[in-house]
Amino acid sequence: MTRLFRHPPALFGLLLLTLLTLSALLAGQAESWLGFDAESLDLSAMLAPPSAAHPLGTDELGRDMLVRLLHGGRVSLLVGLTTAAIAAALGTLVGLFAGLRGGIADALLMRLTDGVIALPLLPLLIVLGALDPAKLGLPPESLRSETAGLARIVIIIALVGWTTVARLVRAATLSLKHQDFVRAAQALGMSPARLMWKHLLPNVASPMIVATCLSVGNIILLESALSFLGLGVQPPMASWGNMLTGALQQLFSAPILAVWPGGLIFVTVLSFNLLGDGLQEALDPRGRR
Repeated sequence: MTRLFRHPPALFGLLLLTLLTLSALLAGQAESWLGFDAESLDLSAMLAPPSAAHPLGTDELGRDMLVRLLHGGRVSLLVGLTTAAIAAALGTLVGLFAGLRGGIADALLMRLTDGVIALPLLPLLIVLGALDPAKLGLPPESLRSETAGLARIVIIIALVGWTTVARLVRAATLSLKHQDFVRAAQALGMSPARLMWKHLLPNVASPMIVATCLSVGNIILLESALSFLGLGVQPPMASWGNMLTGALQQLFSAPILAVWPGGLIFVTVLSFNLLGDGLQEALDPRGRR
């Protein structure tokens, strides 16, 4: 991992992510310092310019922009990291099983992966996001909570976001299962599950980690797009995507309302991509500067 510290863009991305994460964690303290919460309305201070009371001004409903940006960062980072972890776990399981078993199981799982990849991603997410979970037999009371809304977005994106990790892990598993240490473990009677956990998983961790890190930025973009279309995180909960939706009506009168969340989305995605590139170089044993 020392190579990571010799990669300036990766260090820059890691620094930005650290600052963004700390800012999101301090959202609650920012409310107490400023005396506002993310959902408190002040119609007498609508579209107020930056001031001592409101360092970044207020939005179209008089809500403090700084507090809402911090809360929006907490939501976007939580959705991005949680979804990436779930998608990586699912993709790793599929890739390990397909690569180790081979034959019909490999063919079926890879055709399923190809089918998911071939689907138009954003239209599919829009359709899934527009589905009414109450019609699936879920109790309506449980769907109104903020946690249920976030869980719905995580599940929807994770269902289509596992394919890249699955293909990478399968390719690595196919090259590893013919190695001597894997053949020796199989000759000793090690079960397939233990073989995957003890021998294959540690050796496919590098491409899995890199692909997961690079996917976080795309997931944040997808969540922002769904929230922008009104199918993601619902108001009054703040996310960068629905903040852009609220700023759309004031795009010409107060364009700064769109600049702040849009700029933070850009910086976050860029940071994850820079960190992913650095990890790819640091974890590649053949990498040379």
